[in-house]
Amino acid sequence: MADGVRADGRSIQRDSDPMIKAGIVGATGYTGIELLRILLRHPDVRITLATSEKFAGKKVAEVLPSLSGACDLSLENLSDSQVIKNCMVAFCCLPHKEAMTHIPTWIRKGTKVVDLSADFRFRSPAIYEEWYQKHAAPDLLPESVYGLPELHRDEIKKSTLIGNPGCYPTGALLGLIPLVREKAISLEDIIIDSKSGVTGAGRSPELESLYSEVNESVHAYKVGCHRHTPEIEQELSEVAGQKVTVTFTPHLVPMDRGILSTIYAKGLRKLDSKSLTRLFSEFYKKEPFVKVLPAGQFPKTKEVRGTNNCLIGVAVDPRSDRIVVVSAIDNLMKGAASQAVQNMNLMYGLDERLGLNQLPLVP
Repeated sequence: MADGVRADGRSIQRDSDPMIKAGIVGATGYTGIELLRILLRHPDVRITLATSEKFAGKKVAEVLPSLSGACDLSLENLSDSQVIKNCMVAFCCLPHKEAMTHIPTWIRKGTKVVDLSADFRFRSPAIYEEWYQKHAAPDLLPESVYGLPELHRDEIKKSTLIGNPGCYPTGALLGLIPLVREKAISLEDIIIDSKSGVTGAGRSPELESLYSEVNESVHAYKVGCHRHTPEIEQELSEVAGQKVTVTFTPHLVPMDRGILSTIYAKGLRKLDSKSLTRLFSEFYKKEPFVKVLPAGQFPKTKEVRGTNNCLIGVAVDPRSDRIVVVSAIDNLMKGAASQAVQNMNLMYGLDERLGLNQLPLVP
């Protein structure tokens, strides 16, 4: 296993069991499956709990044959006492609203939490309640940190509760933060056009995600009212130091995983594609999982499949003088599970790349 050295070079004090005991609450959804796949290979983690209301009592390998020989855990019904007893950190993959009914109990008893629902992504309970429902634990929101490491790394290191970002916001924000922070674009006319694979809708069967509904078709949905919009606006507004409003339109495309976001903004200073590429390359030069492509190259979703990477290509349209940014992530990975593990690594003072640089390929 890893030798227990922090990213800053200091040693980590450990108890007699040197492993981080991790639980996955909701382990048989798409995100939970990816967390199992990642954490089973993590050198500093031992999975001590995996819950599933639907498959409780069955072995993980029985429900997920791809993990045969890698995991001998049995799936359990969710019990707050079991989470507290068995987990140093819990990855919460419960739906919105349900997550916030359990997490306060875990936090009060000393279990760290990475929440993959939207329940702890917002600083303002009023904004959360406008887009979701009444918040059951608003007192915890000031303690939660929005888990985008490229923006909040120092706060994540000191936090016990992480609101893991949504998949669409992750790709959009990584494409916009350099431009907003460098005051390179107007904040008045930002357009985000994103296309996602069907796993973004979750594993529960719904009419819209059935094969015959999705195959050979692309469609926009929740136009002007998608719940990830205020999440994007919250983070951009903080970077800009003023309120930012964006136009965000998601689309569903007939593939299983991946998000491609094409972002349009009006430049405030003279830039061409090469100088814009230099701006992004300089901004992300120390980031282990953000890769800026050479000028004139743009990412494909298959190039990030199964990884924690975000690939970015940029250009300036000389006819309209509009900046175009294209980002690609795997919605189940950098958009969910692997970013959650990156956050856990930071919370425990580990190298944030641990367990994420040599992931097995996904089919």
